Amino acid sequence: MKWLMALALMFLPLSLSAQAVPKLVPDVSQRQINIQSGFTGAELLLFGAIIYPRGVAPEGQVDVAVVLRGPVRPITLREKQKIAGIWINADSSDFRSVPVYYAIASSRPLQKIVDSKTAAIYELGLDKLQLSPSGEVDAKEQRRFSNGLVDLKQRNGLFLQEAGTVEITDQVLYRARLKIPSSVPVGTYVAETLLIRNGRVIVADDNVEIRVRKTGFEQLVSILAQDYSLFYGAMAVLVSLLLGWFAGYIFQRI
Repeated sequence: MKWLMALALMFLPLSLSAQAVPKLVPDVSQRQINIQSGFTGAELLLFGAIIYPRGVAPEGQVDVAVVLRGPVRPITLREKQKIAGIWINADSSDFRSVPVYYAIASSRPLQKIVDSKTAAIYELGLDKLQLSPSGEVDAKEQRRFSNGLVDLKQRNGLFLQEAGTVEITDQVLYRARLKIPSSVPVGTYVAETLLIRNGRVIVADDNVEIRVRKTGFEQLVSILAQDYSLFYGAMAVLVSLLLGWFAGYIFQRI
């Protein structure tokens, strides 16, 4: 009997600490984004609530970071150089896991709410993304290519980092808005919310998925190009020939 009591007392702190962990209830304004003719982008609202043990918020400040990440794909980045007046491909670098879209918003600047190690573990920030470079490339050159890739994605609106844009109300409710560009690739995106306190990530939730897909004529073209590439290529050539013949016929009549 005594050993049972001792065992219960040993696991009691663990059970109490588990119960003391807050819970996140995240959601998004829309679970599906449809890309069709005239699509100019969208704005996604990420919001939710923080449920504290016994319903009491802790003393001190809490921070929230939200991350929206697209599918991961390999990519080859090539550097162009102008030689004798002609732009040609020079050096290149391969990356195995580059998200097609990455956006992060936080209640305060990341360097003020998490340390560098924690940011690297959770990939918080554009400079902490694990792009998985491959090949035997000099470390300095690899950093140059990595920085160039991030800069290119930022200029295309596919990589975003915004500080101070997560609004927290009474340390319970939070919300943030992220911009989705018109060039956003299709796929399943994952929204992750992280609750941060005293430089540590207390809890992270990545159970919210958003599907980006093409609809209408754009969807038909995409399906033909991916699943019926031979037929799609033949149709493209045929349409080009018909348009060329029609244009020649019109000019002859004029």
